[in-house]
Amino acid sequence: MARPDYSAVIMAYISFIILGVPGAVIGVLWLPHIQTEFNQPLEALGLLLLTVTAGYFAGSSFSGRLFARYSVGVMLAVSMLIAAVGFAGYLLAPSWEVVVLWGLVTGFGTGVLDGGMNIYFAAHFNARLMNWLHASFGVGSLLAPQLVNQLVLAQGQDWRRVYLVLLVLYAGMALIFFVTRARWRPVHPEAVDRPVASLRQTLRLPLVLVGVVIFAAYAGAEAGAGVWGAPLFQSRGIETAVANNFITAYWLSFTLGRIIVGTFVTAFVPRHLIRACMVGAAIGTGLLVLHPFPGADLAGLVLFGFTLSPVFAVLVTATQERLGAVYAPNAIGLQVAAASLGAGGLPSFAGQLSGWFGLEVIPVFLLALVLIMLIGYQLSLAPLFDLKKQKLA
Repeated sequence: MARPDYSAVIMAYISFIILGVPGAVIGVLWLPHIQTEFNQPLEALGLLLLTVTAGYFAGSSFSGRLFARYSVGVMLAVSMLIAAVGFAGYLLAPSWEVVVLWGLVTGFGTGVLDGGMNIYFAAHFNARLMNWLHASFGVGSLLAPQLVNQLVLAQGQDWRRVYLVLLVLYAGMALIFFVTRARWRPVHPEAVDRPVASLRQTLRLPLVLVGVVIFAAYAGAEAGAGVWGAPLFQSRGIETAVANNFITAYWLSFTLGRIIVGTFVTAFVPRHLIRACMVGAAIGTGLLVLHPFPGADLAGLVLFGFTLSPVFAVLVTATQERLGAVYAPNAIGLQVAAASLGAGGLPSFAGQLSGWFGLEVIPVFLLALVLIMLIGYQLSLAPLFDLKKQKLA
């Protein structure tokens, strides 16, 4: 692997910090700011999350083809610009229905960026830099509530001011990507004589199909713990402020896990590291299920977050290594798309389960998702999934 272009790495990290902000601010802004202005019921937020997820899925699904066919720097700029247009739509929307429709645009732009940057890093950088890319996303998620506090709460500004800031950040990053477009190498320079496979050809690979399941389960577990952790702990008699602090600790452990494990990731055999992380996440959810001692809730949640956090980046890097330049771009795009569906749909399903069986079903559901990941990954190592042994006409 050639020496990394660290200027491109720094730009990518900044873009992922920015990418991590929108998903985190909407939950903070919704109640009471956006909900009150548009006079919507509490559950109406689900409509916006649905359109954003749909756009994200579409953008990340096609990112492999887009980044393989067109200039990487130009596509990064376009993805940021599309998202910026979506935020302008939020800023000017006269009604809630218009905000919901603009969610398709913001979702598509951010989905293209997420999928494309993962494809680029998997092709050109090692697992350490990939983990730090995803840690940057976590930094953005951690900074988002502070952005709301400073603009909306401390200064008494309208909630739209937050999206004005996001509009400026995304448009500025689009300009930076366009100006530096010559610095971004093709995602598959070694595959000039054989074009990137189509989506249909890529989906014929059993390894890709099982990978889609793993990534959906991963994202569902990650988001599910963040969404339902506080209500679960409150139902166990933990005060609201303390339960919220537990969730902050969870996201902090997620970010630290990606930074710390990312620092030493190249010292480990990838399959051993992935398996160990999944086992650690299973132990963490086991503590949440049993809560056998005082403090087990916090300990289990932090262990779960810390050990789960590196899995996404290491799996994406492994996909590039196992599938090569012809199939990896589409496969990684599909993985990111599956993760968007998992993050959007599985926590909602968990909510339905909690309505039927109570909140104690949440940690059981999280444990089931981790076990699906572990079994799926172990299955993917079987000879059946070896690309060299498959006939791929």
